[in-house]
Amino acid sequence: MNTPAAFNAGDYKSVALEIAATLPAVCYADPEFHGFDQRTVFARNWQLISRAGKLKNSGDQVVAEIAGKPVILVRGEDQVLRGFFNVCRHRGGPLALTDGNTRQLQCKYHGWTYTLGGQLRAAHEMKEAKDFDISCIHLEGIPVAEWEGLVFAAVVEPEVPLEQLLTGIRERIQPLSLKDYSWHSHVDYDVACNWKAYVDNYLEGYHLPQVHPGLSKVLNYRQYTTETAPRYSHQHSPVDGDRGPYAAGEAHYYFIWPNMMLNILPGRLQTNLVVPVSANRCRVLFDYFYTSGADGKLAAADFAFSDEVQKEDMAICERVQKGLESGSYRAGRISPKRESGVHHFQELVRAAYRKAVQ
Repeated sequence: MNTPAAFNAGDYKSVALEIAATLPAVCYADPEFHGFDQRTVFARNWQLISRAGKLKNSGDQVVAEIAGKPVILVRGEDQVLRGFFNVCRHRGGPLALTDGNTRQLQCKYHGWTYTLGGQLRAAHEMKEAKDFDISCIHLEGIPVAEWEGLVFAAVVEPEVPLEQLLTGIRERIQPLSLKDYSWHSHVDYDVACNWKAYVDNYLEGYHLPQVHPGLSKVLNYRQYTTETAPRYSHQHSPVDGDRGPYAAGEAHYYFIWPNMMLNILPGRLQTNLVVPVSANRCRVLFDYFYTSGADGKLAAADFAFSDEVQKEDMAICERVQKGLESGSYRAGRISPKRESGVHHFQELVRAAYRKAVQ
């Protein structure tokens, strides 16, 4: 494991919330930490890949990347969902370039074909190759799991099964159920900040009065609470049904390690995925879902409201990134009352770093 030159093991010791400081600025600003995060965090954990509806029928396929590695998920003729590296066993060509439906997986480089189960079916013009047995050649598989209509994958076996990772979420949001929400639309945002800076911002309501005047009217800051589980955190607040696009109820904001969010409000669900692009850039992928009973006007009002909140978050995160890169800031103290979610996330980052350098 190549450790960044600026890595200081003392900065990543576990520390109690009441005396905690933030992660050092260098791990948000140094380009070497981008690759380090890919290897130590993203390559070792579950990643949200797709909604299950895109992989419902035999032959449905979704292509993606995890920690920079190309992967493909496909529903087999036996209705089993499988994941593979999107890499032909011949010379590394891609089996698919886009999402879609197929009867077989065919390399886009030299045309070798595989069954939907990953077994090599045909390799033309290989008759002269000695000891070449197509029955011995199979795509390299990856772990795949489904949960509440969402599909996850990983490039190595994660430390915990997906169901264990998400234990308690189903029960906590009752009587809501994620399966009651239907997909509506997708939007991406490019943000000029490190992925950890974006996650830090998501994990606290401390900035609501300063950054989000509209959202502050909808959520109750005084009753805004954060709870933590082993690998996720849960922020929640009452929702004022008279001051925004949503009916009265409760807002649930789940952060799932390492980079996924579930934003659940009356009538609406968002999934967010924060994808690192470079040391100082990330891409945030939003999918919108609504309940069948939601008012038809909710989607338009919700999107406009959410877009406003997202742009406010982007603006502050990009300014924070400049501060982290300024050289004038190293680390700061954390508010135990308001930033326990930030501390929880940063402790998971520290643990991942420590494990990588053991």
